[in-house]
Amino acid sequence: MNPEEILAEKEPSEGRWLLLSIVVVCALIEIFLSLTDWRIIDIVRFRQTAYEFGGFWPGLLSGWQPNYAAQPYIMFVSYAFLHGGLVHLTVNMFTLFSLGRLVAMASGTRGLALIYGASALGGAVFYAMLSSSLQPMVGASGALFGLAGALLAWSFVDRIALGEGIWPVARVALLLVAINIVMWWALNGQLAWQTHLGGFVSGAITALLFLRPESLSDT
Repeated sequence: MNPEEILAEKEPSEGRWLLLSIVVVCALIEIFLSLTDWRIIDIVRFRQTAYEFGGFWPGLLSGWQPNYAAQPYIMFVSYAFLHGGLVHLTVNMFTLFSLGRLVAMASGTRGLALIYGASALGGAVFYAMLSSSLQPMVGASGALFGLAGALLAWSFVDRIALGEGIWPVARVALLLVAINIVMWWALNGQLAWQTHLGGFVSGAITALLFLRPESLSDT
């Protein structure tokens, strides 16, 4: 049995549908925004309007006037369904499917949903606390770093329980730090590393406190 067959056998079908649902919603939103950017759908400033209403704006937590009453609360979730273009969307959705399948295998659909949601919220909270930017923050990367945090947290606990070294876990964590540094430099500081950090921490804590993953080694 090859790895793909093993993965398909162990992965809950509901987990796949949850992942596909997130991908479809994010893709439909970004495709529509891109069509307005290209004037194929002639709606002026629609992307800017979408960001104004759905992006995460830290200023709304410190006295800015919201566009609608619930915006300061809804933005903690809505920002994760918006992206900065088709490349941003593609990278995030590929990562979501890759990491999400592993989390679904370990904790089921409920666990996947809980970790993803908690990581998106945690990413927004950290951005609000640590960022001084006045620009909106969009993208699912905080939730994606949360999925990575959950997988690393489970691996860390397993290796400690088995008396094995934690260097493999530390190596991956350092790699994630390095990726953020490189991206921050490449994007001239326009990287919401605060969101990545918050998502990672929230995903790891959620995975350890609320979920007990099934063994992935029984294959």
